Formats: sequence, structure tokens, C-alpha cells
Amino acid sequence: MFKNLLENLKLNPPLVHNITNYVTVNDCANIILAAGGSPLMADDIEEVEDIVSISSALYINIGTLNKRTVESMVKAGKKANHIGIPVVLDPVGVGASKLRNEAVKTLIENVKFSVIKGNMSEIKAMYTNAKNTGGVDAKEEDMVNSDNIHSAIEFVKKVSKRFNSVIAATGAIDIVSDGNKVTLIKNGHPMMSRITGTGCMTGSVIGVYLGSNKEDAFASTVIAITSMGLAGEKAYEKVTEKKEGLSNFRTYLIDAISLMDLKTLEEGAKIENR
Repeated sequence: MFKNLLENLKLNPPLVHNITNYVTVNDCANIILAAGGSPLMADDIEEVEDIVSISSALYINIGTLNKRTVESMVKAGKKANHIGIPVVLDPVGVGASKLRNEAVKTLIENVKFSVIKGNMSEIKAMYTNAKNTGGVDAKEEDMVNSDNIHSAIEFVKKVSKRFNSVIAATGAIDIVSDGNKVTLIKNGHPMMSRITGTGCMTGSVIGVYLGSNKEDAFASTVIAITSMGLAGEKAYEKVTEKKEGLSNFRTYLIDAISLMDLKTLEEGAKIENR
């Protein structure tokens, strides 16, 4: 699976249009470049259709939400659907406010998403359209572990079928499903949660692989999340070895994505197909 995805990425490097939050926009741009794509950040409603028209994929992230960008997101998403390029949604913090719930509801009603990625609390809030989170982090009771893994898998499959999208519920154990197939990913390191933007960067990397592998949203999501988890592990190894801190961890994370190859993935991927 990994070999074909990587070959397609090398042969057809994608231009990924990001309508994302201003906290992590620079990180998203850099991780797209590191992964082998080209980033384009544009959210003004007067140009989003033009930008989508020249792009390979669209990544929508509601991290720093306002009503102006919701209109741009809908317009860009509709254009992407019309011309047949994939769209990724990251419903950051959905459940934390009425505005976020309404924005996600509007987006899902108007745009077909190839992939929806979020932590389990966000996925649950999106599914129920209810206030369910205390911020952008998953609640403790929503953490996936060996005791609740079966029910978590069945829930993600149900969400995928309802929204007709690949669902990626991220956490210590990532669950990716297209409603039938399920892959569990156990790569990553807790230090990833101590720097801003690793979730947003993961969404951008999904956009990169999806932009070059439009017919396989499921596999593109699996390789993107696995790559980010592996990069986090390698970054942690480096900062530990050199007795460095979080800013260097962020740099090494981007470095590891830029150096990701088939051998690294095949040797380091901790994935399980269910």
C-alpha cells in the first residue's frame, strides 16, 4: 500500500489549498512542503474558487473560526466538489461553542468531505451536534484504550457511514475507517501534544497524500497519520539524545517528515487492520 502512494506523490506532487487557522498556518505550510507537496493559504471569499480550481486538494480547518471564513469554506468546498478534487475537514474544537457546532453542521450539509479528522471528543460532538468538549483536546473519558477499543471502532464505522467519509479519530490509538475497513495506528509520542499544531499538520499531510492519490482516501489517511506518528517518535529520539526541548522537537518533526521514505514506513509502522 505505502509503495504506490509514495510513488504517486513523487510523480504528481500536489498543490494543497488550506483554509486553516492562523495559529498553525506556518506549520501547516512547512509540513506540506516537507511531505512533498506545495501549500497555498487563501481564505478570502473573493478568491477561494480560483485557488481551488488550480489545486489538487482542499484542507478546511476551523481552529480559529469566524463567520467570514465559514462562508469562504463553504464556497471553496462546493467548488472542490464540482471539479472533483478531495476535501479534508478538521472540526477543531467542535462541541466547545454554538458557533463551531453550527459551522460544522453547515459545512457537512453543503460539502462532501473525502476525509474528516479529529480527536474522539470532536468526532462525537460532530456526530451528535452537541456541546461535548472543553476545548481542542479530547476529554479523558473519550480516550481510546484496550478496554473500549471495540466500541470505539464500531462508533467510528457508524460515523463514517453516516457522513459517507473516511473518518480518522486520532489519539494514542488512531482509528481510521471508511465504514467497512478499519485500521488502527499506534505510532506517535506524547510529546507531540506539547507543541501547537501537530493535529493541524496531520490534516495537511492527509491533504498532500490525498491530492496525489484521489481514488484512495482511506489509504492516504492511513499513510499520513502513520507518517506523522513515526516523525514524532524520531523527533523524540533526537531531543532525548541531545537533551533538547520542545522547539527542537518541532524542528525534528518537520525534518522527519521530509526524510520519510518507504523503508522507514515499512520498518516503523505500527498498524493493525481490523
